[in-house]
Amino acid sequence: MRRLNDLEVFYSLLDELARRARGPRRLAECNGRLGWPKRGVYFFFEPGEPRSHSGDGLRVVRVGTHALTAGSGSSLWGRLSQHRGQAKGGGNHRGSIFRLLVGKSLMRRDGYLQYSTWGQGSSAPAAIRHGEVGLEVEVSRVIGCMPFLWLTIEDAPGPESERGLVERNAIALLSNYGKEALDPPSAGWLGHSCDRERVRGSGLWNSNHVEESYDPAFLDVMARLVAAEGGQS
Repeated sequence: MRRLNDLEVFYSLLDELARRARGPRRLAECNGRLGWPKRGVYFFFEPGEPRSHSGDGLRVVRVGTHALTAGSGSSLWGRLSQHRGQAKGGGNHRGSIFRLLVGKSLMRRDGYLQYSTWGQGSSAPAAIRHGEVGLEVEVSRVIGCMPFLWLTIEDAPGPESERGLVERNAIALLSNYGKEALDPPSAGWLGHSCDRERVRGSGLWNSNHVEESYDPAFLDVMARLVAAEGGQS
């Protein structure tokens, strides 16, 4: 019951965040001119993935952040834009684990066997990337229609940042990996076709932190940060 109660608190905080941040937004409709905070944590929902235990509405399917290495200069929009891909629909799954996982799932579900190079290496020659464009476009379509919220957390880059604390504890709270299934994925969820056991078992487009326990105190930190959210235009 404790985890279910904490899930209810978590989603109530996201409801308040949505009001304050004037969200959610869909990634396909976003660009870098929308007044993003420099740093933050993002929460993706997925059409067709309703909550079944913690209340009404869509469930969170991915949590992420950036700048968890000391001295990192990455920005929130920079990370989101890697997930979104290019304006014309292409993208680079080697720069986004989110894109890689969605692409792997599409390959297995829909039989895109021609993309044998998908996920191989941290970079690839232009000829290989050109051959992957069709799947990159489909990944952009899937991710681009997902609503998401963002929480401003402008602390210094580093693994001990509050961004890291919120990210890992939110994932651990949401994850069903090795736990009682709360707000489980629908029977038709694309992630069931993923080749990563942790994605299938957690019900999230995450593989890090899904097997961990969460500290309920992170919700107090999150509540303070949500209350300080001034909203972005």
